[in-house]
Amino acid sequence: MNERPSSETALVLFSGGQDSATCLAWALERFARVEMLGFDYGQRHAIELECRERLLDGFKSQRTDWAAKLGESHTLKIPTLAEISDTALTRDVAIAIGADGLPNTFVPGRNLVFLTFAAALAYRRGIDHIIGGMCETDYSGYPDCRDETIRALQTALNLGMNKEFQLHTPLMWLDKASTWKLANELGGAGLVDLIREHSHTCYLGERGARHDWGYGCGECPACALRAKGWREYAAAAA
Repeated sequence: MNERPSSETALVLFSGGQDSATCLAWALERFARVEMLGFDYGQRHAIELECRERLLDGFKSQRTDWAAKLGESHTLKIPTLAEISDTALTRDVAIAIGADGLPNTFVPGRNLVFLTFAAALAYRRGIDHIIGGMCETDYSGYPDCRDETIRALQTALNLGMNKEFQLHTPLMWLDKASTWKLANELGGAGLVDLIREHSHTCYLGERGARHDWGYGCGECPACALRAKGWREYAAAAA
Protein backbone atom coordinates (compact mmCIF):
# COMPACT_ATOMS: atom_id res chain seq x y z
CA MET A 1 0.00 0.00 0.00
CA ASN A 2 0.98 3.63 -0.33
CA GLU A 3 3.58 4.70 2.21
CA ARG A 4 1.80 8.01 2.84
CA PRO A 5 -0.11 7.98 6.14
CA SER A 6 -3.78 7.16 5.69
CA SER A 7 -6.61 9.02 7.42
CA GLU A 8 -8.38 5.72 7.96
CA THR A 9 -8.60 3.32 10.91
CA ALA A 10 -7.04 -0.14 10.96
CA LEU A 11 -7.66 -3.21 13.10
CA VAL A 12 -4.57 -5.24 14.04
CA LEU A 13 -4.70 -8.87 15.16
CA PHE A 14 -2.66 -8.32 18.31
CA SER A 15 -1.79 -11.48 20.22
CA GLY A 16 1.08 -10.08 22.27
CA GLY A 17 3.75 -11.85 20.21
CA GLN A 18 6.74 -10.60 18.25
CA ASP A 19 4.99 -10.65 14.89
CA SER A 20 1.81 -8.91 15.99
CA ALA A 21 3.79 -6.26 17.88
CA THR A 22 5.77 -5.53 14.72
CA CYS A 23 2.53 -5.38 12.74
CA LEU A 24 1.13 -2.92 15.26
CA ALA A 25 4.10 -0.60 14.71
CA TRP A 26 3.67 -1.02 10.94
CA ALA A 27 0.03 0.03 11.24
CA LEU A 28 0.79 2.99 13.49
CA GLU A 29 3.08 4.35 10.79
CA ARG A 30 0.36 4.11 8.14
CA PHE A 31 -3.03 4.82 9.68
CA ALA A 32 -4.58 7.67 11.63
CA ARG A 33 -6.10 5.36 14.23
CA VAL A 34 -5.36 1.77 15.15
CA GLU A 35 -7.48 -0.65 17.15
CA MET A 36 -6.32 -4.06 18.37
CA LEU A 37 -7.99 -7.45 18.64
CA GLY A 38 -6.80 -10.49 20.56
CA PHE A 39 -8.35 -13.91 21.07
CA ASP A 40 -8.69 -16.07 24.16
CA TYR A 41 -9.27 -19.50 22.63
CA GLY A 42 -7.97 -21.78 25.37
CA GLN A 43 -4.36 -21.62 24.19
CA ARG A 44 -1.66 -23.05 26.44
CA HIS A 45 0.30 -19.84 26.05
CA ALA A 46 -2.54 -17.58 27.18
CA ILE A 47 0.11 -15.58 29.01
CA GLU A 48 0.56 -13.80 25.66
CA LEU A 49 -2.70 -11.96 26.37
CA GLU A 50 -1.23 -10.56 29.57
CA CYS A 51 1.77 -9.25 27.65
CA ARG A 52 -0.38 -6.99 25.49
CA GLU A 53 -0.93 -4.32 28.13
CA ARG A 54 2.79 -4.02 28.86
CA LEU A 55 3.49 -3.81 25.15
CA LEU A 56 0.84 -1.13 24.66
CA ASP A 57 2.23 0.89 27.56
CA GLY A 58 5.63 0.61 25.88
CA PHE A 59 4.27 1.73 22.53
CA LYS A 60 2.70 4.77 24.13
CA SER A 61 5.96 5.73 25.80
CA GLN A 62 7.98 5.14 22.62
CA ARG A 63 6.39 7.95 20.62
CA THR A 64 3.70 10.50 21.36
CA ASP A 65 2.25 10.21 17.85
CA TRP A 66 1.81 6.47 18.33
CA ALA A 67 0.14 7.05 21.68
CA ALA A 68 -2.33 9.43 20.05
CA LYS A 69 -3.24 6.89 17.37
CA LEU A 70 -3.84 3.90 19.63
CA GLY A 71 -7.55 3.14 19.98
CA GLU A 72 -9.55 0.42 21.67
CA SER A 73 -8.02 -2.95 22.51
CA HIS A 74 -10.57 -5.74 22.12
CA THR A 75 -10.49 -9.35 23.34
CA LEU A 76 -12.85 -12.05 22.08
CA LYS A 77 -13.29 -15.34 23.91
CA ILE A 78 -13.80 -18.29 21.57
CA PRO A 79 -13.22 -21.40 23.76
CA THR A 80 -15.04 -23.55 21.21
CA LEU A 81 -11.87 -23.50 19.09
CA ALA A 82 -9.99 -25.39 21.79
CA GLU A 83 -12.92 -27.72 22.41
CA ILE A 84 -12.92 -28.96 18.83
CA SER A 85 -9.13 -28.99 18.46
CA ASP A 86 -6.72 -31.73 19.49
CA THR A 87 -3.43 -29.88 19.24
CA ALA A 88 -0.36 -29.10 21.29
CA LEU A 89 -1.49 -25.46 21.50
CA THR A 90 -4.77 -26.39 23.16
CA ARG A 91 -3.82 -29.59 25.02
CA ASP A 92 -1.05 -30.49 27.45
CA VAL A 93 0.76 -32.85 25.06
CA ALA A 94 4.28 -32.96 23.67
CA ILE A 95 4.99 -31.00 20.49
CA ALA A 96 5.65 -33.35 17.58
CA ILE A 97 5.38 -33.61 13.81
CA GLY A 98 2.23 -35.31 12.57
CA ALA A 99 1.79 -37.82 9.76
CA ASP A 100 0.82 -34.97 7.44
CA GLY A 101 4.18 -33.27 8.01
CA LEU A 102 2.69 -30.46 10.08
CA PRO A 103 3.61 -29.85 13.71
CA ASN A 104 0.77 -30.70 16.07
CA THR A 105 0.75 -27.05 17.12
CA PHE A 106 -1.38 -26.39 14.03
CA VAL A 107 -4.90 -25.42 15.11
CA PRO A 108 -7.12 -26.15 12.09
CA GLY A 109 -9.07 -23.10 10.96
CA ARG A 110 -7.57 -20.76 13.57
CA ASN A 111 -6.58 -17.92 11.25
CA LEU A 112 -9.75 -18.37 9.22
CA VAL A 113 -11.79 -17.95 12.40
CA PHE A 114 -9.66 -15.06 13.64
CA LEU A 115 -9.96 -13.09 10.43
CA THR A 116 -13.69 -13.77 10.14
CA PHE A 117 -14.30 -12.48 13.66
CA ALA A 118 -11.99 -9.55 12.95
CA ALA A 119 -13.98 -8.68 9.83
CA ALA A 120 -17.25 -8.89 11.77
CA LEU A 121 -15.88 -6.51 14.40
CA ALA A 122 -14.43 -4.24 11.71
CA TYR A 123 -17.81 -4.20 9.97
CA ARG A 124 -19.52 -2.97 13.13
CA ARG A 125 -16.86 -0.35 13.78
CA GLY A 126 -16.62 0.92 10.22
CA ILE A 127 -13.05 -0.30 9.66
CA ASP A 128 -11.87 -1.45 6.23
CA HIS A 129 -8.24 -2.40 6.95
CA ILE A 130 -7.36 -5.56 8.88
CA ILE A 131 -3.73 -6.44 9.60
CA GLY A 132 -2.32 -9.83 10.58
CA GLY A 133 1.14 -11.26 11.15
CA MET A 134 0.72 -14.31 8.89
CA CYS A 135 3.91 -15.35 7.11
CA GLU A 136 4.86 -18.18 4.78
CA THR A 137 8.55 -17.38 4.46
CA ASP A 138 9.85 -18.45 7.89
CA TYR A 139 7.11 -20.43 9.59
CA SER A 140 5.98 -23.90 10.71
CA GLY A 141 4.13 -24.78 7.51
CA TYR A 142 0.63 -23.83 8.63
CA PRO A 143 -1.61 -23.74 5.51
CA ASP A 144 -3.74 -20.91 6.92
CA CYS A 145 -0.67 -18.64 6.96
CA ARG A 146 -0.17 -18.82 3.19
CA ASP A 147 -0.69 -15.77 1.04
CA GLU A 148 -3.06 -17.73 -1.19
CA THR A 149 -5.25 -18.52 1.81
CA ILE A 150 -5.39 -14.90 2.95
CA ARG A 151 -6.23 -13.62 -0.55
CA ALA A 152 -9.00 -16.19 -0.92
CA LEU A 153 -10.42 -15.31 2.50
CA GLN A 154 -10.40 -11.60 1.66
CA THR A 155 -12.52 -12.36 -1.40
CA ALA A 156 -14.92 -14.49 0.64
CA LEU A 157 -15.27 -11.89 3.41
CA ASN A 158 -15.91 -9.10 0.93
CA LEU A 159 -18.55 -11.16 -0.87
CA GLY A 160 -20.17 -12.41 2.32
CA MET A 161 -20.32 -9.01 4.03
CA ASN A 162 -20.69 -6.87 0.92
CA LYS A 163 -17.66 -4.82 1.97
CA GLU A 164 -14.24 -3.91 0.60
CA PHE A 165 -11.98 -5.11 3.39
CA GLN A 166 -8.25 -5.07 2.78
CA LEU A 167 -6.31 -7.79 4.60
CA HIS A 168 -2.71 -6.64 5.06
CA THR A 169 0.06 -9.13 5.89
CA PRO A 170 3.25 -7.04 6.07
CA LEU A 171 5.36 -10.00 7.25
CA MET A 172 4.21 -12.46 4.59
CA TRP A 173 7.51 -12.50 2.67
CA LEU A 174 9.87 -11.76 5.57
CA ASP A 175 11.92 -14.24 7.56
CA LYS A 176 12.28 -13.71 11.31
CA ALA A 177 15.60 -11.86 10.94
CA SER A 178 13.89 -9.44 8.56
CA THR A 179 11.03 -9.04 11.03
CA TRP A 180 13.50 -7.93 13.71
CA LYS A 181 15.03 -5.59 11.14
CA LEU A 182 11.63 -4.15 10.28
CA ALA A 183 10.95 -3.47 13.96
CA ASN A 184 14.21 -1.56 14.15
CA GLU A 185 13.34 0.44 11.03
CA LEU A 186 9.92 1.31 12.47
CA GLY A 187 10.87 2.15 16.04
CA GLY A 188 14.61 1.87 16.47
CA ALA A 189 16.38 0.10 19.29
CA GLY A 190 13.65 1.11 21.71
CA LEU A 191 11.01 -0.90 19.87
CA VAL A 192 13.33 -3.86 19.40
CA ASP A 193 14.08 -3.92 23.14
CA LEU A 194 10.37 -3.59 23.96
CA ILE A 195 9.55 -6.60 21.77
CA ARG A 196 12.43 -8.63 23.21
CA GLU A 197 11.42 -7.92 26.78
CA HIS A 198 7.63 -7.95 26.73
CA SER A 199 6.30 -9.86 23.73
CA HIS A 200 5.57 -13.58 24.05
CA THR A 201 6.12 -16.28 21.43
CA CYS A 202 6.77 -19.55 23.30
CA TYR A 203 4.07 -22.15 22.66
CA LEU A 204 4.46 -23.56 26.16
CA GLY A 205 3.83 -20.20 27.83
CA GLU A 206 7.26 -20.26 29.45
CA ARG A 207 8.40 -16.87 30.83
CA GLY A 208 11.01 -18.06 33.32
CA ALA A 209 14.12 -18.21 31.16
CA ARG A 210 15.50 -14.97 29.66
CA HIS A 211 17.43 -15.36 26.41
CA ASP A 212 19.03 -12.78 24.12
CA TRP A 213 15.85 -12.79 22.05
CA GLY A 214 13.42 -12.69 24.96
CA TYR A 215 11.59 -15.19 27.19
CA GLY A 216 10.65 -18.74 26.31
CA CYS A 217 11.43 -22.42 26.65
CA GLY A 218 13.99 -22.16 23.87
CA GLU A 219 12.99 -25.54 22.42
CA CYS A 220 9.52 -25.27 20.86
CA PRO A 221 9.18 -24.37 17.15
CA ALA A 222 8.15 -20.79 17.93
CA CYS A 223 11.16 -20.22 20.20
CA ALA A 224 13.49 -21.86 17.68
CA LEU A 225 12.32 -19.57 14.86
CA ARG A 226 12.52 -16.47 17.03
CA ALA A 227 16.00 -17.36 18.33
CA LYS A 228 17.33 -18.16 14.86
CA GLY A 229 15.98 -14.89 13.51
CA TRP A 230 17.52 -12.94 16.36
CA ARG A 231 20.95 -14.51 15.82
CA GLU A 232 20.85 -13.69 12.11
CA TYR A 233 19.62 -10.15 12.75
CA ALA A 234 22.23 -9.47 15.45
CA ALA A 235 25.01 -10.85 13.27
CA ALA A 236 23.99 -8.64 10.34
CA ALA A 237 23.74 -5.58 12.59
CA ALA A 238 27.14 -6.15 14.24
